[in-house]
Amino acid sequence: MLIQEYQSSWADDFQNIKNEILKALSHLTVTIEHVGSTAVPHLAAKPIIDIDIIFDKEIRFDDIKKGLEKLGYYHNGNQGIVDRDVFKRNNSVQNNVLDSITHHLYVCPIYSQELKRHLSFRDYLIKNEKDRTEYQNLKYQIAEEANQDRKLYAQLKEVKAKDFISDILKKALND
Repeated sequence: MLIQEYQSSWADDFQNIKNEILKALSHLTVTIEHVGSTAVPHLAAKPIIDIDIIFDKEIRFDDIKKGLEKLGYYHNGNQGIVDRDVFKRNNSVQNNVLDSITHHLYVCPIYSQELKRHLSFRDYLIKNEKDRTEYQNLKYQIAEEANQDRKLYAQLKEVKAKDFISDILKKALND
């Protein structure tokens, strides 16, 4: 199944990844946040941990990039989203934790609008069971329509969940 029931182990997976990243970035003052659906207790999700590394103006992006490269990540640009850079694994450095837990890694400056969206959406769904359940049902519906195909799911979600996500963000940002 593409979408799985919430797993409490996702919080542990995040913590394990965070610990590995913090070792490589120990010389930098960064914050690491668990975002996305796996960060919301009781919300079904694709079992992929989404992570935002947050830095302020005292930290240079290139210093974070160098630290992540030492862990076997490469910078994959911003993929069209301003102030949110994507990092992917390149298998140049073996790491049992990072290689065994599927995750998406982003680096965002503290003022990033995308970061604000990630945190607001996550925090709102944690606090609002009704909307969390509605979002979960929508995700199951889209996965079924996509016949459990990950790429088709992503395409359909872009279209079919867009209004729902926008509405949640409006509510979250007005709280």
